Amino acid sequence: MHTEEEATHRAVVEDEQGALRDSYRRRLRTFDLGPSRWAWAGAMALLGLALVLRLWGLGTIGELIFDETYYVKDGYTLTQEGVEMSWPEEPDPAFEAGDVDSYEPEGAYVVHPPLGKWLIGAGMMLLGPESPWGWRISSALLGSLAVLMLARIGRRLFRSTTAGLIAGLLLAVDGVGLVHSRTSLLDPFLMFFALAAFGALLIDRDRFREHLALVSARMHAGAELAPRLGISGGLRPWRLLAGLLLGMACSVKWSGLYFVAVFGIMTVLWDWWARRTIGQRDWLLGGLVHDAIPAFFAMVGTALLTYVVSFAGWFASSIGYHRHLAAERDVATGNGLIDSLTSLWLYHVQAYSFHVGLDSEHPYEAHPAGWLLQLRPTNFYYRSYEYGEQGCEVARCGAHILSVGNPLIWWLGTVALLVTVAVAVLRRDGRAWAALSGLLAGYVPWLLFSERTIFTFYTIAFAPWLILCLAYVMALVIGPPGADRERRLAGGLFVGSLLVLIVLVSAFFWPVWTGQVLDMEQWRYRMWLPSWT
Repeated sequence: MHTEEEATHRAVVEDEQGALRDSYRRRLRTFDLGPSRWAWAGAMALLGLALVLRLWGLGTIGELIFDETYYVKDGYTLTQEGVEMSWPEEPDPAFEAGDVDSYEPEGAYVVHPPLGKWLIGAGMMLLGPESPWGWRISSALLGSLAVLMLARIGRRLFRSTTAGLIAGLLLAVDGVGLVHSRTSLLDPFLMFFALAAFGALLIDRDRFREHLALVSARMHAGAELAPRLGISGGLRPWRLLAGLLLGMACSVKWSGLYFVAVFGIMTVLWDWWARRTIGQRDWLLGGLVHDAIPAFFAMVGTALLTYVVSFAGWFASSIGYHRHLAAERDVATGNGLIDSLTSLWLYHVQAYSFHVGLDSEHPYEAHPAGWLLQLRPTNFYYRSYEYGEQGCEVARCGAHILSVGNPLIWWLGTVALLVTVAVAVLRRDGRAWAALSGLLAGYVPWLLFSERTIFTFYTIAFAPWLILCLAYVMALVIGPPGADRERRLAGGLFVGSLLVLIVLVSAFFWPVWTGQVLDMEQWRYRMWLPSWT
């Protein structure tokens, strides 16, 4: 009898605990989307599309394109010497012809961290430094994986499989993503790691909220008094992973620091909101102690350590540029580790001076105010041909690689950005604020450095978040699952038609994203704005 009473009491407590947990989960918006097999199938289909578009004819152009002249050769020497090496005058023709070991015995002065160049070098180790495929395979693969990530991130962020798949499709067919995935620059690697960190923080957010709902329900069902500062968030491996990924972003380009700052603030605000939502006493102080301070060490500390480790080749070498700068400046202490770190710091100070003082004129420099509308895209490659050359069948042809986004995606995305800001402010929609976070980190800081020599191709770093804003607004047009059926049908038809039109526009621009030979009349059809030429 006693056992039956205990079982009955336990069942009542478990029912009460389950009801409380479900209530907390609804308040924390952690409801389950259900089975994701269809979502995974759609995301994998988008990955296949991205791979086809990024790998098709990847090695057709056997020349170093745009800034590949720096990063491909740097990537190769990193795999050979552990550091970037100097090259003789006009080394590209020899390198392109297969003479890849004509570099000089001195380390080269470089102003970007090494990780992106290591990734480019890894592609050459896989497929050979003599092959254009080897130069670009890393960009192509990671650019394709970014499409898969964005589809899954959009689904988790908006709690909508449709919104996630729309976001993945838009990134798969956009010109900015395509051109960067088919060219070995550093910026697509920065985008990849920042996007991966964002995804890791989304998973961390949801797992923390589940933990908060479960523990709070268990305590309340058992009539336990909650600690004054609330419960601990426990071990948060996804936040540590985010710190690692953000450190890798910074190890590609210093502009990754803006993502560290914005995402760090974002994840702490998420935790504070969750604690306040479940009615925790002293949620602000509790979040500071349990969340904000640990988050600083987990993210900033991990990112800093990752960044320093990325210079392992430089530390291990004796020929790296400024490797012994501390001794040359007479500030050496005799301690090898301290002197190496001092030399690295002094090198960074010099590189920072270069970055902030970069104001030389360039024909494709562009003010960031016009980036979202793609007013002055960057020309990566152009060759002109006469009749009979490279398959040219008219008097004159051209082969062009223009880093311009699909105009419909970027122009509509700019409108969607404004709508997202309005929704974020007026409705206090956290999903909208999260979609804006990458733009705050990847775009807004450049408005403060508009006097520098900067380019529209930097938009790849924040392109996924502009696309998230567009996918968000498209999902709003379709309407929520519980909306009127006719309204959802009309919204779905409108958005579907718009997506078809976007894909057709991408097909139209494909030749000037991939360097196809076009007669000049066809080329002019694709120069929609005078500033594109």
